Amino acid sequence: GPPASEILKKRQQYLITSIPHLYNNPLNLVEGKMQYLFDEDGRRYLDAFGGIATVCCGHCHPDVVEAIVNQTKRLQHSTVLYLNSAIADFAEALASKMPGDLKVVFFTNSGTEANELALMIARLCTGCHDIISLRNGYHGNAAATMGATAQCIYKFNVVQTGIHHALNPDQYRGVFGSDGVKYATDVEDLIAYGTCGRVGGFIAEAIQGVGGILELAPGYLPAVYSSIRKAGGLCIADEVQSGFARTGSHFWGFEAHGVVPDIVTMAKSIGNGIPLGAVVTTPEIAKVLTARSYFNTFGGNPVCTAGGLAVLRVIEKEKLQQNAFIVGSYLKERLTSLKEKHEIIGDVRGRGLMLGVELVTDRQLKTPAKVESLHIMDQMKEMGVLIGKGGFRGNVVRITPPLCFTTEDADFLVGVMDYTMSKM
Repeated sequence: GPPASEILKKRQQYLITSIPHLYNNPLNLVEGKMQYLFDEDGRRYLDAFGGIATVCCGHCHPDVVEAIVNQTKRLQHSTVLYLNSAIADFAEALASKMPGDLKVVFFTNSGTEANELALMIARLCTGCHDIISLRNGYHGNAAATMGATAQCIYKFNVVQTGIHHALNPDQYRGVFGSDGVKYATDVEDLIAYGTCGRVGGFIAEAIQGVGGILELAPGYLPAVYSSIRKAGGLCIADEVQSGFARTGSHFWGFEAHGVVPDIVTMAKSIGNGIPLGAVVTTPEIAKVLTARSYFNTFGGNPVCTAGGLAVLRVIEKEKLQQNAFIVGSYLKERLTSLKEKHEIIGDVRGRGLMLGVELVTDRQLKTPAKVESLHIMDQMKEMGVLIGKGGFRGNVVRITPPLCFTTEDADFLVGVMDYTMSKM
């Protein structure tokens, strides 16, 4: 194919300039195989970012590709107005992975769409407009989801109503450390002082992805869910990044907190890279959508849902949840050992193969090492490892590889990071 310089020139000329690219020398990727990516010159990279926590089975996994190709050959698109087995079979399989009465599914094309629908359902079902979300959270870039998102870099100056942002239960920088119950009192205060005493709902990620791989403090979600339900609201779990076995210990991130949401949203890993999202809720809550006609042309497309079903089967067949737990635990231990060696590492956190390394120039003051983070990311790329970055301050290394990642891959990643930091 064409070289990176030619693609970059076209991109700058024909794509909206707000679309960013990583690295000083942008990477032109032309092929992927499991946990590896290849550039235009055939150079191999270990992918520890997974297309932003999206590739779970591995790049171009043969079972997923086969399912997509076979369905495309038979029927690429019809509409959910007609019957087709692909959407029904996937909905059944997805519902079987959910706890409690979370048994009905509405398919979308992305996480943003899924969260938009979930927020609308909560508002319609309760008759209340007020939604509580967390500071530092990210839920999408449409109307309601931009409102629920609480990082200024992702918010435009447009009307965003009915959203209250609660104190983030940040175990590293938060005022209450790891005491989730103390953070939860802020939600009670928001209900008492910022609303009429009733709310539409609460939305949160169990582990904030874009926010820097921040796992909510223990005890927080049970306390908040109780407060929200007392105020008549519904509890929404945003599993766009932490779902589909990525955390290893559980299939869904919220399960680690011992709660059962009223609505669960998902995307990214659900399709291993194809445009697919979903909202799962109870039959009773879902009835609210029957008052009007809510329709999505491509939601539940047979090609995407065939691919989604293949993803679930691969996760089970190849025991990817167990692998995420074993390899993720090993990798976290190795990264934690690096913290003892390199002062720039302020915190190592996360679960399974959703890990974050926060970089600071001063551990006492927790001064963000933003410039250094970019340098490390760039240098690791030059040595054949792709990582992400995130966090409100842009100083967190995000490690979210495909779930087929091995302990050997973990050793290589840590070795490259160690070498890079040693040269700073």
